[in-house]
Amino acid sequence: MKSTRKAYGEFLVETGSKNSNIVVFDADLAKATCTIDFKNKFPNRHFDMGISEQDMIGTACGMALSGKKVFASSFAMFAAGRAYEQVRNTAAYSHVDINICATHSGLGVGEDGATHQCIEDIALMNVIPDMKIFSPADDIATKKILNECLMLEGPKYIRLGRNEVPDVYSLNDNFRLGGSNTFGNGVDGTIFATGATVSIALDAKLILKSFGIDVRVVDLYSIKPVDVVTIVKCASETKILVSVEDHNVIGGIGSIVSNILCEKYPKKLVKIGVQDKFGKSGKADKLYELYGITKENIVRVFKES
Repeated sequence: MKSTRKAYGEFLVETGSKNSNIVVFDADLAKATCTIDFKNKFPNRHFDMGISEQDMIGTACGMALSGKKVFASSFAMFAAGRAYEQVRNTAAYSHVDINICATHSGLGVGEDGATHQCIEDIALMNVIPDMKIFSPADDIATKKILNECLMLEGPKYIRLGRNEVPDVYSLNDNFRLGGSNTFGNGVDGTIFATGATVSIALDAKLILKSFGIDVRVVDLYSIKPVDVVTIVKCASETKILVSVEDHNVIGGIGSIVSNILCEKYPKKLVKIGVQDKFGKSGKADKLYELYGITKENIVRVFKES
């Protein structure tokens, strides 16, 4: 069990030890975003911009244009929300090679409440031309995806979480831009998930198996570009389609999958996620229960379909 933000911090130290060209920016949240270990080890390559996310993105873009490999971090609410204009106009419009690593996404922020629970960031980033979006499910996926990002040009948004999540991958698994990973080959249904909800979907898969319902789980770790071929394949091969996400169902992976189905293979999709509401303050697992982002709710959908 490890949070994806913690894996991010480890990646920075591990990779930064090998590559002196890597620099890190933060906005007064180095401890929370887990960039503090990099700061302690490489103080001359870590830049804390204070509570000034717009300045952080702008300055980080300038550093990237000088040839540095830049990682810029804050909570998703601030990286995607407060600095939206700079992300759009300075990073994406100028095709800057920057990695925006946004931690504390979704309801998983927990007690910080609705103001800090960014349930709109996938939607915000998805409509920006040239932006690439990744959402890793565990620590292994996080490090491999970040390593992949080092080899990609242009702006990238990597969505990370606050809470610990179980490993669902092994060191032999691979990740690429525009890819996805499928668990199982059941024909009774498909569960599309991303980030923290992948382990929830896999738990639901095991429960459904005990009821004689065999489903597959697709981890859409590359949200933009998304794996259109796999989505259509699952729609054609399985009976029931469900998406589950720690994000507003409007503009999240549910909407993305629905758009593809509408164009390529018309079929019903049941969307599990935040149903166009703000979050609340509380423990993350209790919030997931309140908003129906649970293995039990996934099972219920399949049993009632």
